[in-house]
Amino acid sequence: MSVNRKVIAKNAYRITKTRNKTALRIRVPGGHLETKYFPLIQSIAEEYGNGTVHFTTRQGFEVPDIDFECIPEINVKIKPLIEALGLEMVVQDGGYPAAGTRNISACIGNRVCPYANDDTTKVAQNLEKAVYPHDFHFKIAVTGCPNDCIKAHMQDFGIICVTEPKYDASRCISCEACVKNCKKKVTGALTMKNYTVERDHDKCIGCGECILKCPTGAWTRSEKKLYRMVIMGRTGKKNPRLAMPFIKWATEEVITQIIKNTYRYVDKYIDRSLPKEHIGYIVDRTGYKVYKEEVLEGVVLNQEAKVAENIQWSGYWYNQEENFK
Repeated sequence: MSVNRKVIAKNAYRITKTRNKTALRIRVPGGHLETKYFPLIQSIAEEYGNGTVHFTTRQGFEVPDIDFECIPEINVKIKPLIEALGLEMVVQDGGYPAAGTRNISACIGNRVCPYANDDTTKVAQNLEKAVYPHDFHFKIAVTGCPNDCIKAHMQDFGIICVTEPKYDASRCISCEACVKNCKKKVTGALTMKNYTVERDHDKCIGCGECILKCPTGAWTRSEKKLYRMVIMGRTGKKNPRLAMPFIKWATEEVITQIIKNTYRYVDKYIDRSLPKEHIGYIVDRTGYKVYKEEVLEGVVLNQEAKVAENIQWSGYWYNQEENFK
């Protein structure tokens, strides 16, 4: 059977190693799904696949061993789930219209986790609506705090929810629980002076540990939601590396606009002689300053936001054989 690989992939189906078989990819933005949709996924797996489902690293589902000719029929059945996941604006009879930008994943966030500074699922779903569908291969993840359980530092864009902690000296009993905890576990941004805690804003990473440790509620989370974004982390065959901080203390609107502008940047600079080119390699080729100028164009930064002047990525190169004896 002859198939158009690009059309299949764009319709969110995978080309597999088994001849004449494909696998359905189901996006779950933010990784949160009502269980009432599990029977739908089960029925597709049992009726059209081999009765199994793979939970992907990007928090989606893959249903393997599907015949290519069943794709149109499955697309009709999967449509209610696509709509339930907030993608009603892009639902088509042909199923998912694109699969280039990967499912935006998120840790469980402050719906459950006491360390999380925001509702990560909501942030991921907002981003999904802003950027999906798109053919460019972007990987985006949202984590609720600098503990980074979602591994945001391995993404093209890692959004880290932070808080600018607020201090009420009238509730402080000078126990130094927050100071000692910050010194041991974080960056030592807090010090005790004249029985009052002082916070070094430059050292503070907005993790919220001080809030959790305070026995009297002298520290609280800020009402304004802020984020740090790290960029151009990757695995792969060439130069695996961790993402580095691009902007901190930014609002969701600023983060979203920067990501949207990056699609324009990629469209302008991508090497079209290649089947695909990951964004990090484009930034490597054009240089960080070009990237920064392009993606900040038209962006109105909030007062607290700070952008990195320069970024140097490390990682390693596979051809460093001299390290092996």
